[in-house]
Amino acid sequence: MLKKLTSEIKHFKDQSHNFKVLTLTNLIYSIVLPVIDIFVAAYVMRSSNDPMKVVVYQLTIYTGIPLTFLINGWLLNRFPIKVLYSFGMVLSGISMMIMMSLKTLDVTGIGIAGIVMGMSFGFYWANRDFLALATTNDSNRNYYYGLETFFYTIIAIVIPVLIGWFIEFSAAAGDAKLAYKIVTGVVFAITIAASFMCFTGKFVNPVNKKFIYFKFDPYWNKLMFLAVLKGLVQGFLVTAPAMLIMLLLGKEGALGTAQSVGAVFAAILMYIIGRNTGPQHRIYVFGAGLVLFAIAALINGILFNETGVILFMLFLLLAKPLLDLAYFPIQFSVIDILTKKEKRSEFAYILNHEAGLYAGRLMGAGTFLLLGYYISNEVALRYAIIIVAILQLSSFWVAKDIIKKGKVMSKELAVTEPSTITAEAAALAIQP
Repeated sequence: MLKKLTSEIKHFKDQSHNFKVLTLTNLIYSIVLPVIDIFVAAYVMRSSNDPMKVVVYQLTIYTGIPLTFLINGWLLNRFPIKVLYSFGMVLSGISMMIMMSLKTLDVTGIGIAGIVMGMSFGFYWANRDFLALATTNDSNRNYYYGLETFFYTIIAIVIPVLIGWFIEFSAAAGDAKLAYKIVTGVVFAITIAASFMCFTGKFVNPVNKKFIYFKFDPYWNKLMFLAVLKGLVQGFLVTAPAMLIMLLLGKEGALGTAQSVGAVFAAILMYIIGRNTGPQHRIYVFGAGLVLFAIAALINGILFNETGVILFMLFLLLAKPLLDLAYFPIQFSVIDILTKKEKRSEFAYILNHEAGLYAGRLMGAGTFLLLGYYISNEVALRYAIIIVAILQLSSFWVAKDIIKKGKVMSKELAVTEPSTITAEAAALAIQP
């Protein structure tokens, strides 16, 4: 066992300097992600007892993200990428401070806090995606995302439990809001630490300054369809678990515990999958994630009680990282190919991809809002997830077609432009 652990540590040390810095930066920042994703929504739910306000908050976040992707593109021509990346992380703490400073949670205040949080995500993900693309190649991306998911899931064991029970005990003592403010202060300090780590990297900005295009290769349209389907689930999946648990279980402590149950198994599994799979296995990993998510949605819809929520969270702990572990390398392999074919900046594709995600998020959140407004919040929480899970299953065939087409295009590029085709794309072309 010790020999195996030593071997894995050596494998990590053998990676490039930027690979290690990016991984460690994301590791530090991942400590605050459960707070941002889960407990901010729980705070809105506790303070307003209105699921619709939670969805409004999420919609304003998703509106801020693509706008900031666009702004980030212009700023990359003027500032180092690690400055913008660090700013995004720190801004998430500032957004939480804005939320906690509101005396009453009206729609305007929630919207402002949501837009700022969306901007933080925009700066964070726009630069994180580019750095991950530039720092990894097709042969080690499964390892990168497996390693990253391993750390994220381990952290998801500890942080939700600690924060959840801290808030609940504080609430029992009569001051839950003070507990949220303390958590916000800790979050801000951690974002500063992550920023310091980021500045130790030797990251380079995108070379090609033009990043806005309206016409792309037909191959890119396939990925955009996949992005819309992914965004469909993201539309309310970030806040749906918090709303379900606050309604059916009622406590932040239960929220934290539910987030942590089974996470050890999920973390180890994701690392093993990431370490031992290659590009040829991604479609199977992706398919497994889709099936697990559909099962989770069905269980929640059929039971819709405490047991259903716990099982929903358990299946989600496996489904979400499996989907991400496969999706991001698929996305990056498409960008690798098209940057060579169309001679464009990688950031042009990252920006356009976010537009596809945003369209899907609007449809996902819109489904929830329509069901909640015209029928009931319970129907929205119970059946909207099933609707998007069934639609999401079609992603399997879309992803399969993308991978198949990518092999063909890689072979064509290897023949017509052997001097520009990347080693990873050439390797992809010869895979069975």
